[in-house]
Amino acid sequence: MTLEPIQPHGWKLPRGYANGMRAPQGARILFVAGQVAWDAQQRLVGADDFVAQFRQALANVIAVVEAGGGKASDIASLTVFVTDKSRYLASTRELTAVWRELMGRHYPAMALVEVAGLVEDGALLEIQGVAAVR
Repeated sequence: MTLEPIQPHGWKLPRGYANGMRAPQGARILFVAGQVAWDAQQRLVGADDFVAQFRQALANVIAVVEAGGGKASDIASLTVFVTDKSRYLASTRELTAVWRELMGRHYPAMALVEVAGLVEDGALLEIQGVAAVR
């Protein structure tokens, strides 16, 4: 199954995300709750380490998608909530390496939202997703 990137005519191509993704006919939509950098025992990984928390949170999203019968390339949309946008921007190079490690060159529709705080104390970010699985 392949998601189809949607690009409005005349728009400049985005870097690191897609403007839209269309699921193929017959796909089931899987909504992934916001994932923080918890390990399997719900202990926060990477205290005050933005990149380590990003890696764990993204791996958690992928784990939920896999448990639902999909794979990373079935992720159609991600929303990343961060408590400090400047830390996100300062970590772009390292985050790109983590992205390639976990997602390859698959870029779903994405949004980044800076928030005042997250429910989990010590969490620097949370990632929510939507996948289309068969």
